[in-house]
Amino acid sequence: MEAPLYPDFPLEPSTPPGGHPAFWVGPRHLAGDDKRLYDTVADTLAGLGWTSLTIVRGRHEPDEADEDRQVLRSTVLHISPDTLRWAQWSLADEPFHLGDLPIAWQISARADTSSPLAQWSAYFTLDVPGESAADFLVALDARDQPAEPIAGPELVLDAVAAHGWLRDIDQPQAAATDPTFTSHISLGEVPPLIQDADPRALNTEADEVGPAGWQAWAEPALGAPCLWAVSFGASVPHDLVATFAASLSSTAPVLRRVLPEATQERLLRAPAI
Repeated sequence: MEAPLYPDFPLEPSTPPGGHPAFWVGPRHLAGDDKRLYDTVADTLAGLGWTSLTIVRGRHEPDEADEDRQVLRSTVLHISPDTLRWAQWSLADEPFHLGDLPIAWQISARADTSSPLAQWSAYFTLDVPGESAADFLVALDARDQPAEPIAGPELVLDAVAAHGWLRDIDQPQAAATDPTFTSHISLGEVPPLIQDADPRALNTEADEVGPAGWQAWAEPALGAPCLWAVSFGASVPHDLVATFAASLSSTAPVLRRVLPEATQERLLRAPAI
């Protein structure tokens, strides 16, 4: 996966009028988000009939022009028709970090409308392939009970193994990596601040192991900054994580105009004609 599909074509050929040239690229887990992660997810949610709300916080003085208004924080919230699930674009809303990367999307679900609190949340940074985040949301939308577990963790590892990923030698029941050892998925203790209804997430002492949830990330080189990271709270149903994992590890090429600098030399690519 180190050489271009067509080495005679430069990585960034002359840009035609109207924008960047398009490539079919792979593997998907290193292809980035094409700088369209918001649009990809928002378009998917609009197609599913979710409602979008824009929340703007700021200061507006009398007789002040709109362009001079001081916006302190803003966020976009997408809510499913049954209000049991929602997705928040939090990049502009002072997000916290995951793997030293700012959270872009926070996706949550609750068991019923009697409680305003999420049963679980999942967090996606920039450069997560938009196709995989969208597939996760489509599966979430299709679920009658978004917070009810219906399968075990083995489903997640089976999903990536079916696409050639390798189970971890030391943790074959809890972790896997792609054949180039660049991208990983693992079931383990969730990072701090990951919201979940499991009370252990809040009550764990410093010397105790907290509840286990799925984490996924891409590390282009050993010790290098992560390209992207995803964290699933301990209560996220395994079948939903498996949908994300299957999409992430898919061998089907994806269309891209903007390639991540950290992984562009690892990508197979062919001009989209």
